[in-house]
Amino acid sequence: MGDIVKNSYDFVKKFKKKYPITVAFRIRKHCEIIEKHINPDEEILYAFAAQKNDSPMMLINTCAVALTNKRIVIGLKRLLWGYFFISITPDMFNDLTVNSGLIWGGIVIDTIKEKVILTNIDPKALPEIESIITDYMMKEKKKYKDRED
Repeated sequence: MGDIVKNSYDFVKKFKKKYPITVAFRIRKHCEIIEKHINPDEEILYAFAAQKNDSPMMLINTCAVALTNKRIVIGLKRLLWGYFFISITPDMFNDLTVNSGLIWGGIVIDTIKEKVILTNIDPKALPEIESIITDYMMKEKKKYKDRED
């Protein structure tokens, strides 16, 4: 654990090394999208790679997913031009579902507006991803609830 991780690419690289059967391409480009949208007061706490789609056979939609001290962010650099960026704040987070299959697994992040489906993840990584995201989001969601009272 002695490595100092400074940006999303370092986190994703470390994740890919630990969970090598996760399908991910062009992770540096996807991480650049995340870095572009990180605010000066935000800190990346955890990041991983996945495919943003609902079909395990669709292998071209790699994205980088990062948990910051304020939200979950997803960056996906398009092949030719442009990109997609998704931000999920704790108040929008409903729950997280884990699907594990024979070769790969997936995570479904359910928000108030949509379900974000992330697939082709090494099944050994699923408990780690679920624990880190759920624990953090529930802790932060409680802060939002306390503010409303």
